[in-house]
Amino acid sequence: MAGRRRALIVANGEYDNAGLQQLGSPAADADALAGVLADRTISDFDVRVVRNETAHAVEAEIEDLCAEGRPDDVLLLHFSCHGLKDDSGGLYFAARNTRPDRLRSTAVPADFVQQCIRQSRSRSIVLLLDCCYGGAFGQGVAVRSSGDANVLDSFRGGRGRAVITASNSIEYAFEGARLAEGQPAQPSVFTSALVEGLRTGEADRDEDGWIALGELYEYLFDRVRERNPKQTPSRDIEMQGELYLAKSRRRRIKPSPIPADLSAAIAAENPFTRLGAVAELRRRLSSSNLPVALGAFEALKVMASTDIEHVAAAAADALRSAVVRADVSSVRLSAPPGEVAAAVVRAVGPPVAREARFEASHAWIRVTETDAGAELAVTAGASGTRRGNVVVTGPTGDAVVAVEIEALPVPEPEAVAEPGPEPIVAAEPEPSPAEPEVKPVPEPPERPNVALGALDAPNATLGALDAPNATLGRLTEPAAAEAEGGVAADPGPGAGGTEAPESAATARAADPVGGFAGLLAITGAVFAVVGLPMNYRYGYSLSQYRPGMESYVLVVGACALLAGILTLAPGTRSRTGPALLFGAGLAALFGLLRFLGEAIALSQQGDTELKAGYTFALLAHLAWVVAGACALAALGRSRAVALGAGPVRGWPAWVAIVLGLTAAVGWIVQLVDLNTYDSSDAGRATAYFLLGALLAVSVPVVAVVLRPRLVGCAVLAAGTAGLLGVLAPTFAAVFEEASLGLGGQAIAVVALVLLAIDTVVLAVQARNQPIGRQP
Repeated sequence: MAGRRRALIVANGEYDNAGLQQLGSPAADADALAGVLADRTISDFDVRVVRNETAHAVEAEIEDLCAEGRPDDVLLLHFSCHGLKDDSGGLYFAARNTRPDRLRSTAVPADFVQQCIRQSRSRSIVLLLDCCYGGAFGQGVAVRSSGDANVLDSFRGGRGRAVITASNSIEYAFEGARLAEGQPAQPSVFTSALVEGLRTGEADRDEDGWIALGELYEYLFDRVRERNPKQTPSRDIEMQGELYLAKSRRRRIKPSPIPADLSAAIAAENPFTRLGAVAELRRRLSSSNLPVALGAFEALKVMASTDIEHVAAAAADALRSAVVRADVSSVRLSAPPGEVAAAVVRAVGPPVAREARFEASHAWIRVTETDAGAELAVTAGASGTRRGNVVVTGPTGDAVVAVEIEALPVPEPEAVAEPGPEPIVAAEPEPSPAEPEVKPVPEPPERPNVALGALDAPNATLGALDAPNATLGRLTEPAAAEAEGGVAADPGPGAGGTEAPESAATARAADPVGGFAGLLAITGAVFAVVGLPMNYRYGYSLSQYRPGMESYVLVVGACALLAGILTLAPGTRSRTGPALLFGAGLAALFGLLRFLGEAIALSQQGDTELKAGYTFALLAHLAWVVAGACALAALGRSRAVALGAGPVRGWPAWVAIVLGLTAAVGWIVQLVDLNTYDSSDAGRATAYFLLGALLAVSVPVVAVVLRPRLVGCAVLAAGTAGLLGVLAPTFAAVFEEASLGLGGQAIAVVALVLLAIDTVVLAVQARNQPIGRQP
């Protein structure tokens, strides 16, 4: 079992004795270091901070930390305070009650700390000392010491112990420059470098994703010497193996070698062969496998600089698609003086371009890297505008984002005049209006047995004029009753299951909305067939770039083509054709949302490269969805259909809903399994499974509530065919993983096959039942 990670930060900057100078940095040191050590994404320490306590309270905390340590625990102890020595050269750490002439009783002896460390069972203890030894140095700095002391000599001995100090035995550890009155204290030079190295990951010198103790010291040495050449950190590390203090977002990517056949194509004499190699390298450049992508990037750089003009131009164009870019070129903020404004910057492009680091040019721009990019916390100055930048650096280049923040003027409080007494205005009496004279309304004469719209014709139905027992458009009585939402009586033999005969006007001319829907569906099918062999993205067709999607497009295209033809045919244009076309339109929603989502995702990365094949596929699905909507409108306009909705009745209808839900659950289960196996592949295939699940739930529910039931059966038939087509891309997504289970996919297949069978049962049931008795 992994041990605990515990840290104790001792920060003493306030002293009761006038002989010890007050320090501003320890408080800032404690806040900054505690934040980065407690961050679970960086160091994940359980941190305790002791601020401005007396010597005996500090000693108790140190003893508790060491005595409670277990063998596998990692203990970290950080001092930020004055360092003092006695006449014999012994080292002491100043506490709040420390008296320079009574160090043994009022300060924390280094010998005490050393004894606690030696007696601890923990095999990994790190001591960080941000204190110094000597006289004052220069204007604008405060020095934390009194006299000379050799820190490392006070902490020699013991295995698995490490001591890192802010300066050597004859130098000073400096605070930040003296601040203007009222401004918050800043961390010391040493601790600020420590926090920066851990938070940004810059201390990860070998870029292996971990910050080792040795790497941390090398980083501290360079950064402290860069900021103050008169201060030299020192160390005494005795560890068996590496001790990792923190995780880092940095990761060195080693380019994978190019496969032999691709290398041969790159070196071929035929320029067209080398152009084909550029297309393959461009495809590899967009891979989520970063070593593969970086290997392709390096090969393209060589071709862009050494090959003939048109091959080099193609290679350079491919390189531009993978350079590091930010989603914004500048960030402009405003805030009151001394306040912080936030912003987010993201790297865009293929995965290799998004593997970037973010570094600020000034201390007032704080950068916190996240999985999606970087969060900026920008502090406004006292007045005017601050200008800096954030450099975005990745394996394929770098980009600069300009950062500006304007200090908003503090508004002065305005004097508010007290309102005087409001004048009282007497309200004028309103004249009472004269009551209008109410005249009796004569009742109309009774017209027995006359329906709405009938004139002077007993027993006439809706719209009949002067014709007893006349009907509208020669509809049968059950059909008329269904149009009004009621339940008609048994129409007798010969009336069951067949479409109501159309009127002469309806037979002569088709509904223009239905005719437009049919033509649009056929046009979409033509677009789909023409676009399938074309390039979809880069040099690849739809079947090569999105395996399985071509099968789905063919299935939905066939359904839409058949439905479009039936919508134009005289015998089926009132009911069967539009109903099938509406179902095909529902099925086409899967493809339309998939293609639109791909364009949006690629545009956010700044690298679409979508070709004519994509355009034709998108237009085909857009045509089918619009045609489906028009077909539904045509059904609603048809007096012979009387389209409506009703409750779910009969076990076959409930079975259809349950089977649709089962197919959706199967696809969700398969997506979860794929995400567990390979999250990157799951991310690319998420749209297939989620959109398929949504369609599997929607189609049966819509179909079983439509009335007449034969219309619902036709919608369900076309929608189920589209769902069967969705199986192709989902199978293609899971077949790429050889050892991945197919339990969820099997559930979806069985559910959809049973749904197809249930559709037949529903159709037979609806066909054999009289229209007037359809529930």
